[in-house]
Amino acid sequence: MARSAQGTAYDLTGPVGAPAVVLIHGLGLTRASTWGPIAPVLARRFRVLSYDLPGHGESALPEDGVSLSTLGAQLLALMDELGIDRAALVGFSLGGMINRRVAMDAPERVSALAILNSPHERGEAQQKLVEERARATGAGGPAATIEATLERWFTEDFRRDHKEVVDEIRAIVLANDHGNYAAHRQVLAEGVRELIRPDPPIAQPALVMTCEHDSGSTPAMSWAIAKEMSEADVVIVPQLQHLGLIERPELFAEPVEAFLARVL
Repeated sequence: MARSAQGTAYDLTGPVGAPAVVLIHGLGLTRASTWGPIAPVLARRFRVLSYDLPGHGESALPEDGVSLSTLGAQLLALMDELGIDRAALVGFSLGGMINRRVAMDAPERVSALAILNSPHERGEAQQKLVEERARATGAGGPAATIEATLERWFTEDFRRDHKEVVDEIRAIVLANDHGNYAAHRQVLAEGVRELIRPDPPIAQPALVMTCEHDSGSTPAMSWAIAKEMSEADVVIVPQLQHLGLIERPELFAEPVEAFLARVL
Protein backbone atom coordinates (compact mmCIF):
# COMPACT_ATOMS: atom_id res chain seq x y z
CA MET A 1 0.00 0.00 0.00
CA ALA A 2 1.12 3.55 -0.75
CA ARG A 3 -0.46 6.93 -0.11
CA SER A 4 -0.51 9.95 -2.43
CA ALA A 5 0.34 13.51 -1.49
CA GLN A 6 -3.39 14.15 -1.09
CA GLY A 7 -3.83 11.20 1.27
CA THR A 8 -5.28 8.69 -1.21
CA ALA A 9 -4.35 5.09 -0.36
CA TYR A 10 -3.61 2.96 -3.40
CA ASP A 11 -2.00 -0.18 -4.81
CA LEU A 12 -0.22 -0.30 -8.17
CA THR A 13 0.48 -3.76 -9.60
CA GLY A 14 1.06 -5.48 -12.92
CA PRO A 15 3.68 -5.13 -15.66
CA VAL A 16 5.36 -1.74 -15.93
CA GLY A 17 4.59 -0.24 -19.32
CA ALA A 18 1.40 -2.26 -19.83
CA PRO A 19 -1.87 -0.42 -20.57
CA ALA A 20 -3.19 1.21 -17.39
CA VAL A 21 -6.44 0.11 -15.73
CA VAL A 22 -7.93 1.91 -12.71
CA LEU A 23 -10.37 0.15 -10.34
CA ILE A 24 -12.89 2.37 -8.52
CA HIS A 25 -14.95 0.87 -5.68
CA GLY A 26 -18.40 1.82 -4.43
CA LEU A 27 -20.02 3.48 -1.44
CA GLY A 28 -18.86 2.32 1.99
CA LEU A 29 -16.47 -0.32 0.64
CA THR A 30 -12.72 -0.38 0.04
CA ARG A 31 -10.38 -1.24 -2.79
CA ALA A 32 -9.46 -4.56 -1.15
CA SER A 33 -12.98 -5.69 -0.28
CA THR A 34 -14.25 -4.93 -3.79
CA TRP A 35 -11.38 -5.92 -6.06
CA GLY A 36 -9.44 -8.48 -3.98
CA PRO A 37 -9.97 -11.50 -6.29
CA ILE A 38 -10.32 -9.44 -9.51
CA ALA A 39 -7.28 -7.15 -9.41
CA PRO A 40 -4.73 -10.03 -9.62
CA VAL A 41 -6.48 -11.43 -12.71
CA LEU A 42 -6.28 -8.09 -14.49
CA ALA A 43 -2.70 -7.48 -13.29
CA ARG A 44 -1.47 -10.45 -15.31
CA ARG A 45 -1.53 -8.27 -18.44
CA PHE A 46 -2.37 -4.69 -17.32
CA ARG A 47 -0.85 -2.08 -15.01
CA VAL A 48 -3.60 -2.00 -12.36
CA LEU A 49 -4.23 0.93 -10.01
CA SER A 50 -6.77 0.46 -7.23
CA TYR A 51 -7.45 3.12 -4.62
CA ASP A 52 -9.76 4.08 -1.77
CA LEU A 53 -12.29 6.89 -2.16
CA PRO A 54 -12.00 9.85 0.26
CA GLY A 55 -12.50 8.75 3.87
CA HIS A 56 -12.91 5.10 2.82
CA GLY A 57 -10.49 2.37 3.80
CA GLU A 58 -7.07 3.90 4.31
CA SER A 59 -7.64 7.21 2.48
CA ALA A 60 -7.83 10.53 4.31
CA LEU A 61 -11.17 12.22 4.89
CA PRO A 62 -11.96 14.97 2.37
CA GLU A 63 -11.29 18.50 3.52
CA ASP A 64 -14.39 19.85 1.77
CA GLY A 65 -17.65 18.42 0.49
CA VAL A 66 -17.83 15.63 -2.10
CA SER A 67 -19.46 15.52 -5.51
CA LEU A 68 -18.97 13.49 -8.66
CA SER A 69 -16.63 16.22 -9.89
CA THR A 70 -14.47 16.22 -6.75
CA LEU A 71 -14.35 12.42 -6.76
CA GLY A 72 -13.24 12.55 -10.38
CA ALA A 73 -10.63 15.16 -9.47
CA GLN A 74 -9.24 12.81 -6.79
CA LEU A 75 -8.68 10.15 -9.44
CA LEU A 76 -7.10 12.54 -11.95
CA ALA A 77 -4.75 13.93 -9.28
CA LEU A 78 -3.66 10.39 -8.39
CA MET A 79 -3.07 9.55 -12.07
CA ASP A 80 -1.05 12.76 -12.43
CA GLU A 81 1.11 11.93 -9.42
CA LEU A 82 1.79 8.43 -10.75
CA GLY A 83 2.51 9.60 -14.30
CA ILE A 84 -0.50 7.82 -15.82
CA ASP A 85 -1.60 9.87 -18.82
CA ARG A 86 -4.48 7.65 -19.90
CA ALA A 87 -6.26 4.64 -18.42
CA ALA A 88 -9.25 2.36 -18.72
CA LEU A 89 -11.55 3.09 -15.78
CA VAL A 90 -13.41 0.17 -14.19
CA GLY A 91 -16.01 1.44 -11.75
CA PHE A 92 -18.41 -0.41 -9.48
CA SER A 93 -21.67 1.27 -8.37
CA LEU A 94 -20.67 4.81 -7.30
CA GLY A 95 -17.36 4.07 -9.03
CA GLY A 96 -19.29 3.56 -12.27
CA MET A 97 -20.67 7.06 -11.86
CA ILE A 98 -17.24 8.52 -11.14
CA ASN A 99 -15.70 6.97 -14.24
CA ARG A 100 -18.48 8.36 -16.44
CA ARG A 101 -18.01 11.82 -14.91
CA VAL A 102 -14.26 11.66 -15.66
CA ALA A 103 -14.95 10.51 -19.23
CA MET A 104 -17.20 13.56 -19.66
CA ASP A 105 -14.82 16.03 -17.98
CA ALA A 106 -11.46 14.73 -19.24
CA PRO A 107 -12.09 12.37 -22.17
CA GLU A 108 -8.46 12.51 -23.26
CA ARG A 109 -7.48 10.72 -20.01
CA VAL A 110 -9.84 7.76 -20.53
CA SER A 111 -9.12 4.90 -22.95
CA ALA A 112 -12.14 2.72 -22.10
CA LEU A 113 -14.86 2.29 -19.47
CA ALA A 114 -16.25 -0.71 -17.61
CA ILE A 115 -19.38 0.33 -15.72
CA LEU A 116 -20.42 -2.33 -13.20
CA ASN A 117 -23.71 -2.39 -11.25
CA SER A 118 -24.03 1.36 -11.53
CA PRO A 119 -27.29 3.33 -11.34
CA HIS A 120 -28.79 5.53 -14.00
CA GLU A 121 -32.04 7.39 -14.55
CA ARG A 122 -34.68 6.26 -12.04
CA GLY A 123 -38.42 6.64 -12.16
CA GLU A 124 -39.91 9.23 -9.83
CA ALA A 125 -40.94 6.71 -7.16
CA GLN A 126 -37.56 5.00 -7.11
CA GLN A 127 -35.71 8.32 -7.05
CA LYS A 128 -37.77 9.37 -4.03
CA LEU A 129 -36.99 6.09 -2.25
CA VAL A 130 -33.25 6.40 -2.90
CA GLU A 131 -33.21 9.98 -1.60
CA GLU A 132 -35.17 8.94 1.52
CA ARG A 133 -32.59 6.19 2.20
CA ALA A 134 -29.81 8.74 1.80
CA ARG A 135 -31.47 11.03 4.35
CA ALA A 136 -31.91 8.10 6.76
CA THR A 137 -28.20 7.41 6.50
CA GLY A 138 -27.47 11.04 7.30
CA ALA A 139 -29.63 10.85 10.40
CA GLY A 140 -28.45 7.52 11.79
CA GLY A 141 -25.21 6.63 10.03
CA PRO A 142 -24.74 3.46 7.99
CA ALA A 143 -26.10 1.35 10.85
CA ALA A 144 -29.56 2.83 10.24
CA THR A 145 -29.97 0.89 6.99
CA ILE A 146 -27.25 -1.76 7.03
CA GLU A 147 -29.41 -4.90 7.33
CA ALA A 148 -31.73 -3.84 4.52
CA THR A 149 -28.68 -2.89 2.49
CA LEU A 150 -27.09 -6.33 2.93
CA GLU A 151 -30.35 -7.98 1.86
CA ARG A 152 -30.25 -5.95 -1.36
CA TRP A 153 -26.55 -6.62 -1.91
CA PHE A 154 -26.32 -10.39 -1.40
CA THR A 155 -28.57 -13.28 -2.39
CA GLU A 156 -30.36 -15.13 0.39
CA ASP A 157 -28.35 -18.31 -0.21
CA PHE A 158 -25.04 -16.43 0.00
CA ARG A 159 -26.05 -14.69 3.23
CA ARG A 160 -26.85 -18.10 4.71
CA ASP A 161 -23.84 -20.04 3.38
CA HIS A 162 -21.14 -17.35 3.57
CA LYS A 163 -21.95 -15.53 6.77
CA GLU A 164 -18.27 -14.70 7.34
CA VAL A 165 -18.11 -12.69 4.09
CA VAL A 166 -21.34 -10.85 4.84
CA ASP A 167 -20.10 -10.08 8.37
CA GLU A 168 -16.86 -8.71 6.95
CA ILE A 169 -18.70 -6.40 4.54
CA ARG A 170 -21.02 -5.27 7.34
CA ALA A 171 -18.01 -4.40 9.51
CA ILE A 172 -16.33 -2.47 6.67
CA VAL A 173 -19.45 -0.41 6.03
CA LEU A 174 -20.08 0.29 9.72
CA ALA A 175 -16.47 1.43 10.18
CA ASN A 176 -17.09 4.40 7.88
CA ASP A 177 -17.15 7.94 9.27
CA HIS A 178 -20.87 8.75 9.50
CA GLY A 179 -20.72 12.17 7.93
CA ASN A 180 -18.46 11.08 5.09
CA TYR A 181 -20.61 8.03 4.36
CA ALA A 182 -23.74 10.18 4.27
CA ALA A 183 -22.09 12.68 1.92
CA HIS A 184 -21.06 9.94 -0.52
CA ARG A 185 -24.48 8.35 -0.30
CA GLN A 186 -26.03 11.69 -1.26
CA VAL A 187 -23.80 11.74 -4.34
CA LEU A 188 -24.95 8.22 -5.18
CA ALA A 189 -28.58 9.29 -4.78
CA GLU A 190 -28.47 12.55 -6.72
CA GLY A 191 -25.45 12.31 -9.02
CA VAL A 192 -27.14 10.24 -11.73
CA ARG A 193 -28.88 13.40 -12.92
CA GLU A 194 -25.51 14.66 -14.17
CA LEU A 195 -24.94 11.55 -16.26
CA ILE A 196 -28.21 11.13 -18.13
CA ARG A 197 -28.02 11.67 -21.90
CA PRO A 198 -24.54 13.24 -21.99
CA ASP A 199 -24.00 15.72 -24.79
CA PRO A 200 -21.77 14.86 -26.55
CA PRO A 201 -22.14 11.15 -25.86
CA ILE A 202 -19.26 9.34 -24.16
CA ALA A 203 -17.21 8.07 -27.09
CA GLN A 204 -14.80 5.59 -25.48
CA PRO A 205 -15.52 1.87 -25.88
CA ALA A 206 -17.47 0.64 -22.89
CA LEU A 207 -18.64 -2.48 -21.15
CA VAL A 208 -21.79 -2.11 -19.05
CA MET A 209 -22.58 -4.92 -16.60
CA THR A 210 -25.06 -5.56 -13.84
CA CYS A 211 -26.84 -8.48 -12.19
CA GLU A 212 -30.28 -9.80 -12.98
CA HIS A 213 -31.66 -9.03 -9.52
CA ASP A 214 -29.80 -5.80 -8.71
CA SER A 215 -32.70 -3.61 -7.58
CA GLY A 216 -30.71 -0.38 -7.48
CA SER A 217 -28.70 -0.81 -10.69
CA THR A 218 -31.13 -2.74 -12.83
CA PRO A 219 -30.62 -4.40 -16.21
CA ALA A 220 -32.86 -1.73 -17.72
CA MET A 221 -30.48 0.94 -16.36
CA SER A 222 -27.50 -0.83 -17.90
CA TRP A 223 -29.20 -0.94 -21.27
CA ALA A 224 -30.08 2.75 -20.93
CA ILE A 225 -26.46 3.65 -20.12
CA ALA A 226 -25.26 1.70 -23.16
CA LYS A 227 -27.80 3.29 -25.50
CA GLU A 228 -26.57 6.76 -24.52
CA MET A 229 -22.96 5.90 -25.43
CA SER A 230 -21.28 5.71 -28.81
CA GLU A 231 -19.92 2.16 -28.40
CA ALA A 232 -20.99 -0.14 -25.56
CA ASP A 233 -21.51 -3.83 -24.86
CA VAL A 234 -23.94 -5.04 -22.19
CA VAL A 235 -23.60 -8.13 -19.98
CA ILE A 236 -26.32 -9.13 -17.50
CA VAL A 237 -25.13 -11.67 -14.92
CA PRO A 238 -28.01 -14.03 -14.04
CA GLN A 239 -29.47 -14.56 -10.55
CA LEU A 240 -27.13 -12.34 -8.52
CA GLN A 241 -27.76 -9.01 -6.77
CA HIS A 242 -25.74 -5.83 -6.23
CA LEU A 243 -22.58 -7.45 -4.85
CA GLY A 244 -22.47 -10.19 -7.42
CA LEU A 245 -18.82 -9.35 -8.03
CA ILE A 246 -18.08 -10.44 -4.45
CA GLU A 247 -20.31 -13.53 -4.59
CA ARG A 248 -18.96 -14.68 -7.96
CA PRO A 249 -15.92 -12.54 -8.87
CA GLU A 250 -14.98 -14.77 -11.80
CA LEU A 251 -18.22 -13.83 -13.57
CA PHE A 252 -16.94 -10.24 -13.64
CA ALA A 253 -13.19 -10.77 -13.99
CA GLU A 254 -13.50 -12.84 -17.16
CA PRO A 255 -15.68 -10.48 -19.25
CA VAL A 256 -13.85 -7.38 -18.00
CA GLU A 257 -10.46 -8.89 -18.86
CA ALA A 258 -11.68 -10.00 -22.30
CA PHE A 259 -13.14 -6.55 -23.00
CA LEU A 260 -9.98 -4.72 -21.95
CA ALA A 261 -7.77 -7.11 -23.94
CA ARG A 262 -9.86 -6.35 -27.02
CA VAL A 263 -9.94 -2.55 -26.77
CA LEU A 264 -6.59 -1.60 -25.20
